[in-house]
Amino acid sequence: MPDDNRDQAGRPSPDALLEKARAEMRGRLKIFLGAAPGVGKTYEMLVSGRAKLADDLDVVIGVVETHGRKETEALLAGFEIIPRVKIDYKGRPLEEMDLDGILARRPDLVLVDELAHTNVEGSRHPKRYLDVKELLDRGIDVYTTLNIQHVESLNDVVSQITRIRVRETVPDSIIDLADDVEIIDLTPDDLIKRLHDGKVYVPRTAERALANYFTPGNLTALRELALRKTAQRVDDQLLTHMQAHAISGPWAAGERILVSIDHHPRCASLVRYAARMASRLRAPWAAVYVETSRSVNLTEAERDTVAATLRLAEQLGGEAITIPGREVAEELVRHATANNVTHIVIGAPKMATWRDWWSRSITDELIRKTGEISVHVISGNEKDGTTARGIRAAATAPEFDFRAYLLATIYVVIALGVSIVLDQVLDVRNLALVFLMAVLTSAVLHGLRPALYSCILGALSFNFFFLPPRYTLTISDPESVLALFFFLGVAIIASNLTATVQRQAAAARQRARTTEDLYLFSKKLAGTGTLDDVLWATAFQLASMLKVRVVLLLPEEGTIAVKAGYPPDDTLDDADIAAARWAWEHNHAAGRGADTLPGAKRLYVPLRTGRTAVGVIGLDSDRRDGPLLTPEQQRLLDALADQAALAIERVQLVADVDRARLAAEADRLRSALLTSISHDLKTPLAAILGAAGTLRDYFASMPEEDRADLLSTVVDESERLNRFIANLLDMTKIESGAMEPNFALHYAGDIVGSALRRAAKILERHKTETSIPADLPMVRVDPVLFEQVIFNLLDNAAKYAPEGSVVHIEGWADADNVVLQVSDEGPGIPPADLTRVFDTFYRVRKGDQVRAGTGLGLSICRGFVEAMGGTITAANRKGRPGAVFTIRLPKPNDIPKLDELR
Repeated sequence: MPDDNRDQAGRPSPDALLEKARAEMRGRLKIFLGAAPGVGKTYEMLVSGRAKLADDLDVVIGVVETHGRKETEALLAGFEIIPRVKIDYKGRPLEEMDLDGILARRPDLVLVDELAHTNVEGSRHPKRYLDVKELLDRGIDVYTTLNIQHVESLNDVVSQITRIRVRETVPDSIIDLADDVEIIDLTPDDLIKRLHDGKVYVPRTAERALANYFTPGNLTALRELALRKTAQRVDDQLLTHMQAHAISGPWAAGERILVSIDHHPRCASLVRYAARMASRLRAPWAAVYVETSRSVNLTEAERDTVAATLRLAEQLGGEAITIPGREVAEELVRHATANNVTHIVIGAPKMATWRDWWSRSITDELIRKTGEISVHVISGNEKDGTTARGIRAAATAPEFDFRAYLLATIYVVIALGVSIVLDQVLDVRNLALVFLMAVLTSAVLHGLRPALYSCILGALSFNFFFLPPRYTLTISDPESVLALFFFLGVAIIASNLTATVQRQAAAARQRARTTEDLYLFSKKLAGTGTLDDVLWATAFQLASMLKVRVVLLLPEEGTIAVKAGYPPDDTLDDADIAAARWAWEHNHAAGRGADTLPGAKRLYVPLRTGRTAVGVIGLDSDRRDGPLLTPEQQRLLDALADQAALAIERVQLVADVDRARLAAEADRLRSALLTSISHDLKTPLAAILGAAGTLRDYFASMPEEDRADLLSTVVDESERLNRFIANLLDMTKIESGAMEPNFALHYAGDIVGSALRRAAKILERHKTETSIPADLPMVRVDPVLFEQVIFNLLDNAAKYAPEGSVVHIEGWADADNVVLQVSDEGPGIPPADLTRVFDTFYRVRKGDQVRAGTGLGLSICRGFVEAMGGTITAANRKGRPGAVFTIRLPKPNDIPKLDELR
């Protein structure tokens, strides 16, 4: 952030000292930043932690993910590891870092891996970086790791490079909070070699990573992002150090560019030159306007030029800064040295003026005072100025305020009365001070013109009533002529200075009100989450600040339509529609008061961002003719429109991301469905066609036993095909919300028995064991749906468990639920798949790497069970191989007693 320590030259910056004091009160944060997974961030963090351990520092491990890497696991020896806390999530225990345990232990240093990690629901903080912030606030030092793709400001850039959208991000403020950022760098070739050697991922995962994410081009780009982010943080730390120790810049460790602008049209070309220079040097830059006492006297056109130039700087990626001061060159040098600026761009001095006879030009003065800072003097081109707004401004001629002149007259009359009283005791020349007080009062309260009026009126009164000969306008004494002359001069100068101060104070108050309104508007926009809220807030703010009627139009299906208004209004005539459409298509103002289509009822101004126009603002007022806005209102409209456009674009980008995510999910489901149909539908059909064709061609010559086998194949494959189609239909009902269970009280053992009979052929090569007590409470379920759930679980067990193994079904009741478990003796479920086995079309690979099933059975189980008010979870058996699926159904509260059933 730019620092403008103007009144304390040679003293440390208060902001930098305050930041330093805050840093000393909290723990120190060190981030090990990498360009990609596998570069060795965790390994280096553990090595650094061991070094601190050797220095007798109290170091503990809060959480470290080794990902099965042996060399990383070996470094854990010797560290105290805080046990992780278990949090129940949807019936499954998950482990997270024990924040309370670390705070109670209060070590000197804690190692926390994967800063961007999202904590499980139910944790104190939703994100791990918030856990780290709490540790720092308690005075505990933290070492942590982070990949560059998780930095929030770089999320879009990384997505564009890798074609992968990273969901877990860390705000840039966390990196700004870091006391040290250590880049863990590895060349792309070395990292790819680590992948081939299996030191990052398991072989099959590594193959996919090499084909998609870990390409040489991606890794090179990510490496550059990591290096630049680290360099930017180091540059910020250098600037803070210089400001905290009152070190005058520049220290040319990094380039910073400042361009000085004023009210001349050529400044637009200076800003563009600075932007090109910053692009070449890859340096931050800012456009600075120094507001002096002479700025109050600028014309509206000159004020427009300044505002447009600052706006241009922001659009080109620079920072727009306005600072008050007495002398332009002095303030530019002070700002440049305080912010470590290395290059200043300024326009060449114009033709010599009368002021240059006794003072240097701003450019000459700047060159003389900058010292080590490079000054680039550019001639600039006035024809290359900012683009004209294309809107005629409403007249701003000040109205004649009769009351102000009347009050000025009263002040002079009061001064006259006081002077008549004092004339008895004071010399006549001293009475001029009384009239001077009346002049100053008029200047302070009413401005320059009433003050000049009171000056003339006071001079005439002073001459008429007090200078001899009295009661005439004739002056006989030469000394009196001289006194009157100096009275007039002093009165005019004093009134001018006083009126100038009054104008500056009024302008400062107006600027403060406008700034506050803009801040509240930006705060309101930041808190809105929907497009309707943004549009309503924008329409209301424009109407209240500009005193106009507002409509907001956004593109819709190739045209532009009214989306909001204040007061509400959605009717536009043909001329207005044409003007609004032209403004949107050409990104230029149109309509009333504009150069284009001035016959429209409203003025239409495009809502622009750095990319394109996102909409159009329509303005109208009760005045039926002439321009709508004064120049000051036009500048205010620009500021409001910029904020609104960015907010609208933000909401639309979020919507675009959601649509892209949904489209990708739809594509994934469509691909999975086509895969399922191509295999699971084609296979039984091929078997049926083959068996039926053989029977047709060789029925008479075939033995009876072969015919029975072929007929059995036709029946079995038909049933398999029927199950597949039924699963598709059931999944369609679940996803469409059309599932309406037919609830009734049933004994779970009866439904399990029915499902076992139905699955007898599927389980003919397996053993089944059932353990369901006869006194198990009844459950309120749809028997058809619940039987399908049990059948799908049995079918799943038959696919994955080896022949001859046991499929066990057990039931019991706890305090609140009736529980049913289906377990098998297969290989179990990979830990990474435990949360995904119930996803639609997701299938765990079998040992021979061939996918089994359609990926719908378990998804249907979850849909049916949840529709009946229960839950279903997957886990692995303890102490032996196999998977276990647990169904929990709530106990009904209205189970009838036995005597009620008789």
